[in-house]
Amino acid sequence: MAADLHDTVAHRLREADQRYTTNRRALIEALSEADRPLTIPELLERQRSLPQSSAYRNLSILEEVGAVRRIVTNDDFSRYELAEDLTEHHHHLICSTCGAVEDFTVSKQLEERLMSAMTNVARRTGFQPTHHRLDLLGSCANCT
Repeated sequence: MAADLHDTVAHRLREADQRYTTNRRALIEALSEADRPLTIPELLERQRSLPQSSAYRNLSILEEVGAVRRIVTNDDFSRYELAEDLTEHHHHLICSTCGAVEDFTVSKQLEERLMSAMTNVARRTGFQPTHHRLDLLGSCANCT
């Protein structure tokens, strides 16, 4: 794992008068190694020494400082991933049946067309966008 990821997260926490504790580092490690957003039970499975109450509390703080992003689906569990500015720009496939979330990227050309279309909408409405997310909702292969 890149030391600069940990440096960035530590800096964001310091800016909010928070510390980069062992448990927070363990959560960042688990999320950085994952190939998709994870639920808290999945995070606890990967970091067995982490108490469940600590995971909830620390994910909330990491989300507040902009290190972690929470994805809400229609099942019982939110999913968590590193904030996009710490990884790469991507989008999500979200299963409306089971709540599974998978990451996907699009070509540079399609991303540029999406940005152009969204910029046009924003311009017409006076909205000032900072970034965008694209979530496709439907049924995953396991649920269809």
